[in-house]
Amino acid sequence: MKIAFFDYPWTLAEPPTVGSLCLYSYQMGRYLARSNEVVFYGSKAPHHQELENYEEGIFYRRIPKSFINQLLEPLNLLDNWQISNPKRPFFASKLYYLGYYLQIARDIQSQQCDVIHIHLVSQFVPLIRAFNPQAKIVLHMNTEWLTQLDSVMIERQIEQVDLVIGCSDYVTNKIHKTFPNIPCKTIFNGVDVNIFSPKNEYSKITAKKIKQLIFVGRISPEKGVHILLKAFNQVILKYPHVQLKIIGPENAVLPWEMMNKEDPNVVKLAPFYKENYGSQLRNIISPNAANSVFFVGTVENFKLIEFYEQSDIFIFPSVWNEPFGIPIIEAMAMQLPVIATYSGAFPEIVEQGTTGLLVERSNADALAEAILCLLENENLSKAMGKAGRQRAVEKFSWDCLSESLLDQYKQICENTID
Repeated sequence: MKIAFFDYPWTLAEPPTVGSLCLYSYQMGRYLARSNEVVFYGSKAPHHQELENYEEGIFYRRIPKSFINQLLEPLNLLDNWQISNPKRPFFASKLYYLGYYLQIARDIQSQQCDVIHIHLVSQFVPLIRAFNPQAKIVLHMNTEWLTQLDSVMIERQIEQVDLVIGCSDYVTNKIHKTFPNIPCKTIFNGVDVNIFSPKNEYSKITAKKIKQLIFVGRISPEKGVHILLKAFNQVILKYPHVQLKIIGPENAVLPWEMMNKEDPNVVKLAPFYKENYGSQLRNIISPNAANSVFFVGTVENFKLIEFYEQSDIFIFPSVWNEPFGIPIIEAMAMQLPVIATYSGAFPEIVEQGTTGLLVERSNADALAEAILCLLENENLSKAMGKAGRQRAVEKFSWDCLSESLLDQYKQICENTID
């Protein structure tokens, strides 16, 4: 079987270091390449000497810059200036980086792929189908866009897909309810449990004076970092020997036009889009906490392991309904107890009271209480960490997930999807 993966044009055609979508395709590709041909499409970077590269069983096909994209790029302002219809934004139109996807459609045709695995860009399903009428098309959704945007528009886009994969039941069930005639399956995102693995049974020095809290993710309002800082201001008054490390890019704020305005918790985020979010976060930190909060910035994926190893509790306080949450399963694989919110897919990942604690969204008081609970209960924290590691191995390992994905490919190729 020959399988093609692609997503957005800012994904480079090389093994990735950060980014959940390209990491998914890369990790799945490595496992699937054991018994299949795998092609990974991405942009050609200035340092790339060739248009194709072969590494770890994956053929990387590099797409050069397109004149069409440069010509249409100003249309992105329609979304930025909120001129476009929020239910039919430009980022969901057929003109969005058209030149890039046109090159991919033509190249896949020449590669004669059996399965084409597309991340997010549902508007280009008809284009890919036009050039590849015999291939099976899988659309993979890590967002709620199929159910947030205009349903008539989306239905036209996806009517020719052979399968839609949701990254969680939260996403898949909403798609199935809106488009009952479209085959949908859930395949979770994953983690390399061999690399993300604690070095010792419990490697941390339990008697150390300073406890480490960690957040990993985009520094964007919907991730709830402002709620975390408000909670931390309370925590440090009762438990002064604690530090918070915030890891992630500050220049990756999800645009306001891509948010679900029907969610009251999301609507409350509007003020954070009027000024620089990073500056607002630093203004939240109390004088007592000022020397205990560290903004680390972007860290390459596998280098995160060092930070997880140094930490005692992982916190992911998302305000919106999170479609998945890869940092959570990374932390679980590293045997960390998790504190998250009742947000989207999180209850599918975190077993309340067993692998971690779940609290109400946007509730700094509840978050602070949960943090203090684990800081003050070492045995509970250890038990949750061990249970989380076991759950990550059983449900979120790439070995397990790649087998499930390959099985779905085989079913659609045999036209036996349930």
